[in-house]
Amino acid sequence: MGDNGIDAVIDATHPFAGTITANAAAAVRDSGIPLVHVRRPGWTEMPGDRWIRVPDLAAAANALPELGERVFLTIGRQGVGAFAGLTDQWFLIRAIDPPETELPPNHEVLLARGPFTVDEESRLLARHRIDVLVTKDSGGDRTYAKLAAARAAELPVVMVDRSPMPAGAEVVETVAEAWEWLRAKASGLR
Repeated sequence: MGDNGIDAVIDATHPFAGTITANAAAAVRDSGIPLVHVRRPGWTEMPGDRWIRVPDLAAAANALPELGERVFLTIGRQGVGAFAGLTDQWFLIRAIDPPETELPPNHEVLLARGPFTVDEESRLLARHRIDVLVTKDSGGDRTYAKLAAARAAELPVVMVDRSPMPAGAEVVETVAEAWEWLRAKASGLR
């Protein structure tokens, strides 16, 4: 960063890009270069939701045998391997790109890119007779429809929590707040 004249770093990665966030924090730790993380708020449980919060994908896989046999997996393609050992469930795995890992023996891969409407998600849940949803608490509006559809269908949702932020991390929730942070830092750098 010093070789390239970097004066500040904004980490605006996905809420589950924990490795990049940790690497950004490590990269600036001893440099004196300021860092802010843009982390949109996670989802908030609403009346009628049946969320089971878990710390990671392994815990999500461990929770499933008690919750249902037909699972809608919306965690992206990279973590699907955590469910590969489950043989009593059937999985509808939705991802933008094909998973490149071991898959559960009973599955269907649905390649699709949202956003989806609540009606589309409700029809998908009914068509595939889904009885449990597994998702990550990524927050935002683009992927919220699946939660509203699960609530309407009274389905349990296994919600994978985000990793904690690095110790001492400075965090903002919006791009506008990141711009304000950058303006304040820039005025102090002159």
